[in-house]
Amino acid sequence: MTTVDRSPRRTAPDLDEVFRAHADRLWSVALRILGDPGEAEDAVQEAFLAALRSPRFRGEAAPGTWLHRILVNGCIDRIRAGARRRDRDAAVPTVVGDPAGPLVTRLALDDALAALPVDQRVAVVLVDGLGYPVAEAAVICGVPDGTVKSRCARARARLAAQLGHLREGER
Repeated sequence: MTTVDRSPRRTAPDLDEVFRAHADRLWSVALRILGDPGEAEDAVQEAFLAALRSPRFRGEAAPGTWLHRILVNGCIDRIRAGARRRDRDAAVPTVVGDPAGPLVTRLALDDALAALPVDQRVAVVLVDGLGYPVAEAAVICGVPDGTVKSRCARARARLAAQLGHLREGER
């Protein structure tokens, strides 16, 4: 007599649930790191495919954190491979009372973020841009908490130096 194993197993529908639950947040992370909606979409799709191809989720972190780590690593790879090139030297100051001011500010912020070293950009986007706790950002990045804190501090200092003209334009 043959017995059939009817114990629950991790299957694709479980991953489908995880993907649906985290897709919007993953896209937001990718968009802020890469700065381009098309690139962000591609990065999220590649992260999902990488998750499907990975041997198995081992349960060492929450599934969402696991997916975020795959995504962030993919975004870093895209940046390092030179998949995205932009002219980062043009910073346009905001004109007081200008209705385009918020857009100019956003573009200047995007350019300043893009000019940061990748590790600093990822840390500051996760912590300051998306509100992840430092501990979770550290797990996503695969580094100690203190490393995330120092990367954020260095990124904030660079952003303040690059975007100081915007603060002066508001006065």
